[in-house]
Amino acid sequence: MLSPTNKRRGLGYQAYPPKRQEVLSTPTNLIEIDLLRGGKPMPTVGEIPKTDYRILIALGNRRPLAQLYGFSIRQEISQFSLPLLSGDTEPIVDVQSLLAGIYQRARFDLAIDYSTEPVPRLKEEERIWADELLRQKGRR
Repeated sequence: MLSPTNKRRGLGYQAYPPKRQEVLSTPTNLIEIDLLRGGKPMPTVGEIPKTDYRILIALGNRRPLAQLYGFSIRQEISQFSLPLLSGDTEPIVDVQSLLAGIYQRARFDLAIDYSTEPVPRLKEEERIWADELLRQKGRR
Protein backbone atom coordinates (compact mmCIF):
# COMPACT_ATOMS: atom_id res chain seq x y z
CA MET A 1 0.00 0.00 0.00
CA LEU A 2 1.63 3.21 -1.09
CA SER A 3 1.85 5.99 1.45
CA PRO A 4 2.07 9.72 0.74
CA THR A 5 5.79 9.46 1.58
CA ASN A 6 6.27 7.09 -1.37
CA LYS A 7 4.74 9.59 -3.78
CA ARG A 8 5.98 12.94 -2.44
CA ARG A 9 9.36 14.36 -3.28
CA GLY A 10 11.82 13.53 -0.54
CA LEU A 11 13.54 10.57 1.09
CA GLY A 12 10.59 8.17 0.83
CA TYR A 13 10.10 8.98 -2.84
CA GLN A 14 13.80 8.35 -3.47
CA ALA A 15 13.92 5.15 -1.38
CA TYR A 16 10.84 3.32 -2.67
CA PRO A 17 11.61 2.88 -6.40
CA PRO A 18 14.90 1.03 -5.77
CA LYS A 19 13.15 -1.26 -3.25
CA ARG A 20 10.38 -1.85 -5.76
CA GLN A 21 12.88 -2.63 -8.50
CA GLU A 22 14.71 -5.02 -6.19
CA VAL A 23 11.49 -6.98 -5.63
CA LEU A 24 10.69 -6.90 -9.35
CA SER A 25 14.11 -8.39 -10.15
CA THR A 26 13.31 -11.50 -8.07
CA PRO A 27 10.64 -14.21 -8.45
CA THR A 28 8.73 -12.56 -5.57
CA ASN A 29 5.16 -11.43 -6.21
CA LEU A 30 4.48 -7.71 -5.88
CA ILE A 31 1.11 -6.17 -5.21
CA GLU A 32 1.15 -2.38 -5.12
CA ILE A 33 -2.02 -0.57 -4.11
CA ASP A 34 -2.14 3.16 -4.81
CA LEU A 35 -5.22 4.83 -3.34
CA LEU A 36 -3.66 8.30 -3.35
CA ARG A 37 -4.68 10.93 -5.91
CA GLY A 38 -1.76 13.14 -5.03
CA GLY A 39 1.82 12.67 -6.06
CA LYS A 40 3.34 11.08 -9.10
CA PRO A 41 2.21 7.55 -10.04
CA MET A 42 4.82 4.81 -9.87
CA PRO A 43 6.39 4.14 -13.26
CA THR A 44 5.22 1.19 -15.32
CA VAL A 45 6.12 -0.13 -18.74
CA GLY A 46 3.41 0.11 -21.37
CA GLU A 47 0.16 2.02 -21.48
CA ILE A 48 -0.81 3.63 -18.18
CA PRO A 49 -4.52 4.23 -17.62
CA LYS A 50 -5.48 7.86 -16.98
CA THR A 51 -6.98 7.10 -13.58
CA ASP A 52 -6.45 8.45 -10.10
CA TYR A 53 -6.00 5.09 -8.39
CA ARG A 54 -4.14 1.90 -9.37
CA ILE A 55 -3.45 -1.64 -8.29
CA LEU A 56 -0.43 -3.36 -9.79
CA ILE A 57 -0.11 -7.13 -9.59
CA ALA A 58 3.27 -8.39 -10.78
CA LEU A 59 3.63 -12.13 -10.37
CA GLY A 60 7.20 -13.35 -10.08
CA ASN A 61 6.68 -16.16 -12.57
CA ARG A 62 5.03 -13.97 -15.24
CA ARG A 63 7.39 -11.04 -15.52
CA PRO A 64 7.80 -8.80 -17.39
CA LEU A 65 4.00 -9.02 -17.67
CA ALA A 66 1.84 -7.57 -14.93
CA GLN A 67 -1.78 -6.60 -14.40
CA LEU A 68 -2.59 -2.96 -13.80
CA TYR A 69 -6.06 -2.07 -12.59
CA GLY A 70 -6.91 1.60 -12.85
CA PHE A 71 -10.03 3.19 -11.42
CA SER A 72 -11.52 6.53 -10.45
CA ILE A 73 -13.39 7.78 -7.41
CA ARG A 74 -16.71 6.86 -9.06
CA GLN A 75 -15.76 3.25 -9.74
CA GLU A 76 -15.65 0.33 -7.37
CA ILE A 77 -12.20 -1.06 -6.68
CA SER A 78 -11.55 -4.25 -8.64
CA GLN A 79 -11.22 -7.45 -6.67
CA PHE A 80 -8.09 -9.48 -7.32
CA SER A 81 -6.56 -12.84 -6.43
CA LEU A 82 -3.82 -12.68 -3.84
CA PRO A 83 -0.89 -14.70 -5.15
CA LEU A 84 0.50 -17.14 -2.63
CA LEU A 85 2.77 -20.17 -2.83
CA SER A 86 2.31 -22.53 -5.76
CA GLY A 87 -0.50 -24.97 -4.98
CA ASP A 88 -2.15 -22.72 -2.37
CA THR A 89 -5.68 -21.49 -2.95
CA GLU A 90 -5.50 -17.80 -3.80
CA PRO A 91 -8.02 -15.76 -1.81
CA ILE A 92 -9.93 -12.96 -3.49
CA VAL A 93 -9.06 -9.55 -2.05
CA ASP A 94 -12.00 -7.16 -1.95
CA VAL A 95 -10.39 -3.83 -1.07
CA GLN A 96 -13.70 -1.99 -1.58
CA SER A 97 -15.44 -4.03 1.15
CA LEU A 98 -12.40 -3.81 3.43
CA LEU A 99 -12.34 0.00 3.18
CA ALA A 100 -16.12 0.24 3.70
CA GLY A 101 -15.83 -1.89 6.84
CA ILE A 102 -12.94 0.16 8.20
CA TYR A 103 -14.82 3.39 7.46
CA GLN A 104 -17.88 2.12 9.33
CA ARG A 105 -16.07 0.61 12.35
CA ALA A 106 -13.77 3.62 12.77
CA ARG A 107 -16.77 5.98 12.45
CA PHE A 108 -14.94 8.14 9.92
CA ASP A 109 -18.32 9.64 9.01
CA LEU A 110 -18.05 11.52 12.33
CA ALA A 111 -14.40 12.50 11.90
CA ILE A 112 -14.36 13.77 8.31
CA ASP A 113 -15.56 17.29 7.55
CA TYR A 114 -17.45 16.78 4.30
CA SER A 115 -18.22 20.49 3.97
CA THR A 116 -14.65 21.15 2.84
CA GLU A 117 -13.04 20.17 -0.44
CA PRO A 118 -10.69 17.18 -0.32
CA VAL A 119 -6.94 17.60 -0.68
CA PRO A 120 -5.82 17.30 -3.38
CA ARG A 121 -8.87 18.78 -5.05
CA LEU A 122 -11.01 16.59 -7.25
CA LYS A 123 -11.25 17.19 -10.98
CA GLU A 124 -14.31 19.29 -11.82
CA GLU A 125 -16.42 16.37 -13.07
CA GLU A 126 -15.63 14.29 -9.98
CA ARG A 127 -16.18 17.30 -7.71
CA ILE A 128 -19.70 17.77 -9.07
CA TRP A 129 -20.43 14.06 -8.69
CA ALA A 130 -19.07 13.98 -5.11
CA ASP A 131 -21.00 17.11 -4.15
CA GLU A 132 -24.27 15.58 -5.38
CA LEU A 133 -23.54 12.29 -3.60
CA LEU A 134 -22.74 14.07 -0.33
CA ARG A 135 -25.94 16.14 -0.62
CA GLN A 136 -27.95 12.93 -1.13
CA LYS A 137 -26.31 11.46 2.00
CA GLY A 138 -27.08 14.61 4.02
CA ARG A 139 -23.40 15.52 4.42
CA ARG A 140 -23.67 18.89 2.65
